[in-house]
Amino acid sequence: MMNHAMSRRSFVSITAMTALAMALDWSKINSYAAKMGPNKDYPTVVIGAGLGGLCCGAYLARQGIPVTLVEQHSIPGGYATAFDRGRFNFEVSLHGTSINHNSTARILDNVGVLEKLHLVQLPEVYRLKTPTLDISVPQQNPEDYIALLSKHFPGEEKGIRSYLTEMVALSEEVERLDEKKGQFIKILFPVQYRKMWNIRNKSLADFLNDHVKNPELQGVLSSLWGYYGLPPSKLSAFYYANATGGYLRRGSFYIKERSQNLSDALADAIEDRGGKILYNTEAETILVKDGAVTGVVLANGKTLPARAVVSNASALTTFKHMVPKEAVSPDYVKKVEGFKPSISSFIVWLGLNRELRGKIKGCGIHVSSGRGAELDYLSCMKGEVDKVSFGLSFYDNIFEGYSKPGTSSLMLLCLCGYEPWRRFEKDYREGNKTEYKKEKTRWMEVLIQRAEKEVIPGLSSMIEVKEAATPLTNWRFTRNPAGAIYGFEQSMDNAFMNRIKNRTPVKGLYLASAWGNPGGGYGGVLRAGEQTFEQIMEDWG
Repeated sequence: MMNHAMSRRSFVSITAMTALAMALDWSKINSYAAKMGPNKDYPTVVIGAGLGGLCCGAYLARQGIPVTLVEQHSIPGGYATAFDRGRFNFEVSLHGTSINHNSTARILDNVGVLEKLHLVQLPEVYRLKTPTLDISVPQQNPEDYIALLSKHFPGEEKGIRSYLTEMVALSEEVERLDEKKGQFIKILFPVQYRKMWNIRNKSLADFLNDHVKNPELQGVLSSLWGYYGLPPSKLSAFYYANATGGYLRRGSFYIKERSQNLSDALADAIEDRGGKILYNTEAETILVKDGAVTGVVLANGKTLPARAVVSNASALTTFKHMVPKEAVSPDYVKKVEGFKPSISSFIVWLGLNRELRGKIKGCGIHVSSGRGAELDYLSCMKGEVDKVSFGLSFYDNIFEGYSKPGTSSLMLLCLCGYEPWRRFEKDYREGNKTEYKKEKTRWMEVLIQRAEKEVIPGLSSMIEVKEAATPLTNWRFTRNPAGAIYGFEQSMDNAFMNRIKNRTPVKGLYLASAWGNPGGGYGGVLRAGEQTFEQIMEDWG
């Protein structure tokens, strides 16, 4: 019989886990608003136009709060952007996302953005190519996926079914909790949400071992670990299973024409409701008086008054460089510094002088090294680009007209630690990039040769345009420490109940980014923006 005398730690764990699933309660928002004074008395500054900052800003503008968003780049979006090279328009980050009758879709609908997006469903969730397998994961059909894997691993059918069924059921529980606006009876939570409760303290490796033992099969079942930046031994099973279960149930989608359309729509939602966005503008200092924020000083010397400040910048930058030292306790700063930035990436964009639509199988192709996730992760951290697994996104298979007639667009990507690039850091920041460019070119050619061998024969002869980005590129455009692409790691000691909160010790200062709660990914940072909006309204009301 279950012991209902749960500890305070268990209560905290439940509360933290369910933050990911909690839908916005508009009745509460309206009650908070009714207790506030005139909206003009609540000026808010958002630092950074990544998706978390844009989402929070859009909610605030919807509520009639005077909001000013400050962005150091010339366009909104952070990593959710696109750029031109020659006659090609390249996607920066999006491979596929689950925006279909779920919490992410609800958030975008709340701020009036969903109806402005053209979502295109990918032909498959992804294609996985290993030294021994080449399979495509079917869209919105877990049963077909179970049958597919069982065909290749006939002795493991029971474990395959239990593993995938458990993930799907977990994502259903999270959605059910979302529909209930996160309301639950604590003492009944382990019974009502048994899947969430049972997985709360498990790593992905633990979760895999509960169901299957075959190392090759475990590699297949955890092949999306790169989307979350940690190998199974270090990655939260809840985080992986909830997201992957959602993909299997709801499918994977692309935002037509590019992810920039999402960022632009969120920016429009802010400006259409009276908010302001200042591009090419850096925030320098967050002003604090008597323990509460009072404004933001810009690099040009101008001060923006603020009743609240939402930081979409990294938590490390926020507390180490922007907030006065005397305004926050050393213990809190030490806690923030103790969290580890996520892994970074190395990306190659290729514009081809040939139409390959329909001639290559798959849109998102994961090419596995076959060495296992743990060794792959170590190679990523060391910068062994010739050994790591990598991804190839062939966008022209998603919809006709992605590229201009007679051309095709590709992205090659592998995860990458910052250390292999740290030796170039000083020169890079000073504009001395000769040696850096040599190394970047070497990496680029290695990935192109591997893609040519594994996926597209003759690739090198088709290239018209090629561009690459390293962790230092990521830092330049986002100012994320170590070029992190997922904010803080979603490790077992930094997920859910241990995750840094979006409400900070400084009154009126909040986080809304991959560095806060619940974490990285398009859905994660959009949820962070919504969660922070709700906390701001609660504190004001």
